[in-house]
Amino acid sequence: MEYLRLFAAIKIEPQEPFSTTYHFLRQALDFNIIKWVEPDNIHLTLKFIGNTVPDEVPQIQAALNSACSGIQAFDLRISRTGIFGSFYDPKVIWFGIDENETLQKLARQVSQQLETAGILGDRQNFVPHLTLGRIREIKDKKYFQQLMGRFHDVEIQQQHVSGFNLYESQLLREGPIHTVIDRYSF
Repeated sequence: MEYLRLFAAIKIEPQEPFSTTYHFLRQALDFNIIKWVEPDNIHLTLKFIGNTVPDEVPQIQAALNSACSGIQAFDLRISRTGIFGSFYDPKVIWFGIDENETLQKLARQVSQQLETAGILGDRQNFVPHLTLGRIREIKDKKYFQQLMGRFHDVEIQQQHVSGFNLYESQLLREGPIHTVIDRYSF
């Protein structure tokens, strides 16, 4: 059976400070083994739905449409750089998202509407972040710690959000291809 790998996310439009910080980190950490996310693919995942039978797509679209109810456009502040894992065994480099009530409400409504439609997706708690790179190996942990410390409290950018997308993700050897299946506005 053919499955679609789906997720709901806010597309990030990198501006100059975002691009400058991203490219600096990428260049400064070039001697390590890190699978970097290309800037065009950077997004804020609201809900990873996962492998989905194509027949379920209309239910998902209706649920995501309902999730927009009562949501107003808002500004998202991207700041801070951090890691998932520990400094001894880092897994992911990310940009953080400042606390935002509207974003939290949207993520809750996306999850609730999908569950109501019978689509469970992953069980992860919503931790708003932008994945920049997945770490395979850090060769100089002390340098890595110092560099990440320098960028911990950096202001990255603000972005106006007036909707989100349903994406299909195809995992290819060269990297993932994300295709927009549907757009949702508020």
